[in-house]
Amino acid sequence: MGTGVRRAGKARGVRVGAAGVIAMIAAAAVGCGSAEDQVQSIGYAVDNVLTTYNANTVDGAASGARQAFSRVLTGLSYIGPEGSALSDGDVGTAAPAPGDALTIAVKLNPQAVYSDGVPTSCDDLVLAWAAGSGRFPMFRAANNAGYADIDRVDCQSGSKDATVVFRPGRAFADWRALFGATALMPAHVAARAAGVPDLVGAVHSNDVPALERVAEFWNNGWKLVPDQLDLTLFPSSGPYRVESFTTDGGLVLVANDRWWGNKPATPQIVVWPKGTDLESKTASGEIDVIDAGAGSMPGLSPGDGFSSVTAPSRSSEQLVLATSGVFESADARRALALCVPRQQLFDRLGHPDFDKQSGLGSGVLSSRIVQPDMLIYPSVAATEGGRYLHPDVPAAVAARNASGQGPITVRIGYLGPDTRRADTVKAIAEACAPADITVVDAGSPEFTPTALGAGGLDAILGGTASAQGAAGTDSEVPPVYSLVGGNGTNFGGYRNGRITAIAEQLAVDTAEGSRLNLSTEAEGILWNDLPSIPLFNEPRTTVFADGLHAAVPNPTVSGVGWNMDRWILLR
Repeated sequence: MGTGVRRAGKARGVRVGAAGVIAMIAAAAVGCGSAEDQVQSIGYAVDNVLTTYNANTVDGAASGARQAFSRVLTGLSYIGPEGSALSDGDVGTAAPAPGDALTIAVKLNPQAVYSDGVPTSCDDLVLAWAAGSGRFPMFRAANNAGYADIDRVDCQSGSKDATVVFRPGRAFADWRALFGATALMPAHVAARAAGVPDLVGAVHSNDVPALERVAEFWNNGWKLVPDQLDLTLFPSSGPYRVESFTTDGGLVLVANDRWWGNKPATPQIVVWPKGTDLESKTASGEIDVIDAGAGSMPGLSPGDGFSSVTAPSRSSEQLVLATSGVFESADARRALALCVPRQQLFDRLGHPDFDKQSGLGSGVLSSRIVQPDMLIYPSVAATEGGRYLHPDVPAAVAARNASGQGPITVRIGYLGPDTRRADTVKAIAEACAPADITVVDAGSPEFTPTALGAGGLDAILGGTASAQGAAGTDSEVPPVYSLVGGNGTNFGGYRNGRITAIAEQLAVDTAEGSRLNLSTEAEGILWNDLPSIPLFNEPRTTVFADGLHAAVPNPTVSGVGWNMDRWILLR
């Protein structure tokens, strides 16, 4: 946007932020001039819907909540660009403490307070644990990995201190990733809405009626409906807070005056969800940052005034198959796998604008749980054996016949519009038609992954754990848990006792040899059962307006918004 056109709301000013590092960035950016041309509002477009404040529900985990709210709902850690959990000392500290089992002492920052004036407390940790533990099935949590391994959270209601005690023998290796950004929801809001004066007591005493009311709000009470927000339900624990959410104006985040850390470098961020007209919004100066799957959104390459980078992400693009209906038989799932042109899909769609010789994005992805930049990947990926790289129509027909079915129809859903995923489905349809497998593009702006389990779809095309936008970390745990029976992100309903046991062991075993053996065994089972078909590391494109500083691409579940409070845009 070399024209310098900005919307009227983006008045210029001299505010750079309180942090010394930001002052240095701004000084370096302006050189010999001044910072008086700093833009006061930055537009940020994501390739996902914004339907809920709560990223921890089944639908919330598939939404863009993590991309939008990492600096609104802070936690004890956040996912950095390398994919691992980094401690957030502004929120509090978490450190191992003596004990027979893994024990973590948590101390929340004494200054930490929500934007509504209520101090953060260990109640927030208790709610996160109760929701994710699996002990209270009334909570529709997306994932219970790690939280299910916690025996208890010792907490005096309202206290800044807590002790997280894991079950004996369940020393969850990625414990630093628990209670992270977007995981800690404001417990006082849920308790107030549910009419439960002592949430901690209700959890500890297993007060089912009280917990059912809390869970009802946790599941549904934080929905985001444009033009209909009750802001008292959406307090912030981060540098930004929600000011408004409208159809025409996007999700407006403004500086949280009660934030106790370094003030945001830019006073306002406007998040634009999927469905936004990127071309017109960038032309009018309303969008400065775009974070999306490569080739997925029209207008993703806005031209002059912007720079962009496309790179492989830690999200595993894949087909997740139902294990009921047309795909109840593993033979039917095998029939589809035998006609999906995996090598062709990678060649055409899997590495746009880059050519990696090794690591992420270097080839067809042949593991569901191990990433190509891990040392054990070659051995684990070898279990595929080259059987499913290229279409084998006679083998696909034989597998379909073995399933006892004649010609079959497969409805593949994804969050539309998405040009790359539409092209993916088209290529699969062309390759599978000779095997009498009719593939229907069921992509839709109304897509939800739960449609797979409800029988509305036969397969989902998406990233790790069926996510439609940014996804993935450097851990094997989230992807393998998406194949565990009963886990919220297991949308296909796949159940295999040995896979569940392997997932539980991978969660606590850090020895490289054990992880190699377990992952290899798991992939052997999964290539036989075929609950999913991995394709490639999803390529992601990040677009920055010229003059934007301190923005860093993040090819993980957090997306580029992971450090939005440090962004500075100079004109």
